Amino acid sequence: MASHVVGYPRMGPKRELKFALESFWDGKSSAEDLQNVAAELRSSIWKQMSDAGIKFIPSNTFSCYDQVLDTTAMLGAVPPRYGWNGGEIGFDVYFSMARGNASVPAMEMTKWFDTNYHYIVPELGPEVNFSYASHKAVIEYKEAKALGVDTVPVLVGPVSYLLLSKPAKGVEKSFSLLSLIDKILPVYQEVVAELKAAGATWIQFDEPKLVMDLGAHELQAFTHAYSALEASLSGLNVLIETYFADVPVEAYKTLISLKCVTGFGFDLVRGTKTLDLIKGGFPSGKYLFAGVVDGRNIWANDLASSLSVLHALEGIVGKDKLVVSTSCSLLHTAVDLVNEPKLDKEIKSWLAFAAQKVVEVNALAKALSGQKDGAFFSANAAAQASRKSSPRVTNEAVQQAAAALKGSDHRRATNVSDRLDAQQKKLNLPILPTTTIGSFPQTLELRRVRREYKAKKVSEEDYVEAIKKEINKVVKLQEELDIDVLVHGEPERNDMVEYFGEQLSGFAFTANGWVQSYGSRCVKPPIIYGDVSRPKAMTVFWSSLAQSMTKRPMKGMLTGPVTILNWSFVRNDQPRFETCYQIALAIKDEVEDLEKAGITVIQIDEAALREGLPLRKSEHAFYLNWAVHSFRITNCGVEDSTQIHTHMCYSNFNDIIHSIIDMDADVITIENSRSDEKLLSVFREGVKYGAGIGPGVYDIHSPRIPSEEEIADRVEKMLAVLECNILWVNPDCGLKTRKYAEVKPALSNMVAAAKRLRTKFASSQ
Repeated sequence: MASHVVGYPRMGPKRELKFALESFWDGKSSAEDLQNVAAELRSSIWKQMSDAGIKFIPSNTFSCYDQVLDTTAMLGAVPPRYGWNGGEIGFDVYFSMARGNASVPAMEMTKWFDTNYHYIVPELGPEVNFSYASHKAVIEYKEAKALGVDTVPVLVGPVSYLLLSKPAKGVEKSFSLLSLIDKILPVYQEVVAELKAAGATWIQFDEPKLVMDLGAHELQAFTHAYSALEASLSGLNVLIETYFADVPVEAYKTLISLKCVTGFGFDLVRGTKTLDLIKGGFPSGKYLFAGVVDGRNIWANDLASSLSVLHALEGIVGKDKLVVSTSCSLLHTAVDLVNEPKLDKEIKSWLAFAAQKVVEVNALAKALSGQKDGAFFSANAAAQASRKSSPRVTNEAVQQAAAALKGSDHRRATNVSDRLDAQQKKLNLPILPTTTIGSFPQTLELRRVRREYKAKKVSEEDYVEAIKKEINKVVKLQEELDIDVLVHGEPERNDMVEYFGEQLSGFAFTANGWVQSYGSRCVKPPIIYGDVSRPKAMTVFWSSLAQSMTKRPMKGMLTGPVTILNWSFVRNDQPRFETCYQIALAIKDEVEDLEKAGITVIQIDEAALREGLPLRKSEHAFYLNWAVHSFRITNCGVEDSTQIHTHMCYSNFNDIIHSIIDMDADVITIENSRSDEKLLSVFREGVKYGAGIGPGVYDIHSPRIPSEEEIADRVEKMLAVLECNILWVNPDCGLKTRKYAEVKPALSNMVAAAKRLRTKFASSQ
């Protein structure tokens, strides 16, 4: 009985790749050093899977930045601004596309489906000349082979690649990306030919777009592409892998009728309805790669339950054609529980990280073939039972309070324009007020102090003193720069979700449970294992302290319930919205305590609201309803004169703008600079927005410092579609990953641009 893993985390158990990348980018190590670390990580992953007994081991899922960017490099689809003149694409061009460089900005980055991973969006148009420009897939296949591991090379499938792209700047927005299919297929044919020549017997095409709501012409593109590839694929076994949701009926029909395909992979964790389609008919003689081990969460698999699903499938597809698999790449989960010696023993027994999931996949495959590991299965059953009955999971009072929210609607009593008037009387802000999103650079010194305080090497007194000094520095800097609404810089916080989770009940934390978010950036999602409540105030002390240092308004900074939910590993034993309502009630307590402490501007970040949107349109309304309701619960009890801000990251908002308006925040700041003002088109199309809005005026994910002219120009573009009395001027996102040498001049130019435009308005009045 065979086993398969769709993909594996790349960062390494202790974030080895992150540190190697950052050292290379800082010029402290060579390209060769980076290549060596990468090669070591790859070989350890292949060896680990091989030792665990996995039959279908993936290669080319490792990346130094992003798998879609790797495909862009493979296809030679480099935007002209990066000055690439042909030849094999090297790190210089590759990282310029990902991060920008001194003279040109980076490519857009957006969420990979509904995960917290970001991919680099290809920019395509009729002029692009595709050519085979990165041989990475073949090089890595050969690398594994030399180590004695025969792998399945993985490529982002041609149709999903085009559907994940966007028209390049200057190309008509209506340009059909699928019209490029015949231009990119010859490159895929070359790659396939080389893989075949190198000895590959299987190849995996990831076509996750098949789980989306696709039109007939989009489905037709799959039929067309794989028919065109048929000749070059002959003699190879071809697996098409889908994940993250159910495959719709029409897409399923299209998929299983592709002639050159040997096996089909499905996510049977998030795609439970796909089971019915398989039961209704599966092509005979084809392999079914059954994704029963969850690649998106860290809970141990319920082996008995998975085994019964597999037995049912075995009856449909036959014993020799069933392959046990992960539901998607394990990229979205933490690496290895072995690195968690301090994690609570009981909670640890409920978990499985990537390394453990590989073992689960193989244990299920062996059980199917009649070699069940009795001890492994009974330990698993005991852990499942302990989780169901543990008193740590349930808090009656919290359950009742959350249940009481369902039927009601929580809103502030007055409308936003009346509230903005009340707030302006109190805050007295100029037009085009300036602010930042929350965090300021986190220096090495700051991280050291936090680390030592956590390890009890620094007394609480010394720690508070150090943080106080840092806040004072940040406040003074903002006053010198003449920013209107200040932030305290968040020096006491490690991460915008972890910081709150550590102070809420029902959360557990890891030491090394890192997950890649983009490039070298990793996040360490908390684990929500039980009912959530707030034992005591979480931010009031620091916010009050910061406000006492200035006469200007100081924002209280909170993370919203939907973002805490979407950026955590969430319990899978109750609906997500129930957990979200519990978090909303905890944040509501905090908002009201901040207001009592005299904080008049409170920002409740919902950076991840959009990314939680289900992949299928039929499920959007239900999600948006409870997500927006959860946000409103947090601040429905404050005075009109208290200004509620929210912030949203990397997302395409155009389709959910009415839900954003329904959140009823007083001011919303939005990531906007990398997506080429896509957001503003909503307002051009006539959507009326009466609340304050701050579309980011420069990209903080790049070290580039924007000029005053560039920012002023950007604000003028915004003023063409937004009233000047509602527009705010702010960066795209928090500044924690930047250096002060970049932050000071960028903010200085931002304030200068706002002042220049105020003067211009005053003289035209």
